Amino acid sequence: MSSSALFADLYEFAMLRAYFELGMNAQATFSLFVRKLPPQRNFLIAAGLDDLLHEIEHWRFEPHHIDYLGSLKISSQPFLDWLADFRFSGDIYAMHEGTPFFENEPILEVIAPIAEAQLIETLVLNQIGLQTMLASKAARVVAAARGASVVDFGARRAQGMDAAIKGARAFYIAGVESTSNVAAGQAYGLPLAGTMAHSFVEACASEAYAFQSFSDVFPGTTLLVDTYDTLEGVKKVVALAKTRGPNFKVRAVRLDSGDLDLLSRQTRRILDDAGLTDVRIVASGGLEETRIDALTSRGAPIDVFGVGTDMAASSDAPNLDIAYKLTEYAGKGRMKLSAGKRSLPGRKQVFREVRDGVATRDVIAREGETLPGVPLLQPFMLSGRRVVEQSCDLPQIRNYAKEQIAALPAHLKALGSPARYDVAISDELASYERETRAHLIE
Repeated sequence: MSSSALFADLYEFAMLRAYFELGMNAQATFSLFVRKLPPQRNFLIAAGLDDLLHEIEHWRFEPHHIDYLGSLKISSQPFLDWLADFRFSGDIYAMHEGTPFFENEPILEVIAPIAEAQLIETLVLNQIGLQTMLASKAARVVAAARGASVVDFGARRAQGMDAAIKGARAFYIAGVESTSNVAAGQAYGLPLAGTMAHSFVEACASEAYAFQSFSDVFPGTTLLVDTYDTLEGVKKVVALAKTRGPNFKVRAVRLDSGDLDLLSRQTRRILDDAGLTDVRIVASGGLEETRIDALTSRGAPIDVFGVGTDMAASSDAPNLDIAYKLTEYAGKGRMKLSAGKRSLPGRKQVFREVRDGVATRDVIAREGETLPGVPLLQPFMLSGRRVVEQSCDLPQIRNYAKEQIAALPAHLKALGSPARYDVAISDELASYERETRAHLIE
């Protein structure tokens, strides 16, 4: 059973009781969207949907949840009895994970009795917001690597265990090859990667002995060569290869400090001169997309980038202006009129127009409209149950994300240049917005 039933802000439960006492149980639509892209992002990557749907499908209030809620002043016995039987019975339409999207576009819409749709607000924002933020960051890192592999080293600097594990999933969707986090590997079936720490080298009698003994235990390992003197460390790997001959199976060396451009070139030369052309170079240590882009643009011979803190915390854009707003209740459009907090009324659809394999613009429309392009919002949950036909495993989601990112205009994928993508509102939706606004200010 899920333990997330209490993962909601207090005001959700207060509103739930008010809805219950007032008999307000009509159908509502809530829309999830990002108001503004972070300044460093030209697009975002939708992620986190599968985890969200799992939590919603298994949402239950167990006796200890009810007991705790009963201790709060917002509760009454009839309300608690109602909660004890709570099950989400609504529909969820969403963009497929891995879909690039833009500001004010609905990523997900919940259609359910208002209390049900209200209760999951905090969960929706948390699950989609976190993985979307991290997948979007990882997509930049992967782009900067220009075909070199990227490994997630970020668990120890992530904002808690849940963020580390789910972050590894989001990174994989965005193109990161593997993670160092074993719990994430077990949870999602992710490829694992790992080398050794400086502490192992320091604990051994010598660096040469550390390399020899570690490769005895793990023949195909990666050896960390910068504990003392990087180039001397590389030479010790060469000496080990000569000693081992055909039994030498070491796959890579890792550089974790210093001038990675210069050191990678010098390391490559030493390895190649010794005939170790198959031994790869892994680089790590404070890397993020701008440093990686600088290295790859200059042709540094690095095969794998291990990226930790900056990607795990999305340091340059650590949060999203993400909102979950009521857009329809009892068949009537609803919206906020607050300055700078526009929300489009009613159920919606997003159409992506593509020409010659390249996305040209998106149109946000009313649900039920038929416009040119691919409709991005699809049913993932109906009547509280997952839509099996929409299920995808992580490799499929990852491949889909790769295809969708490749289809974006080139100017959006450039790391250093802010760029805009055309997102329009259909005439019908614009008319409905004016109609709703006029109704609300009567």
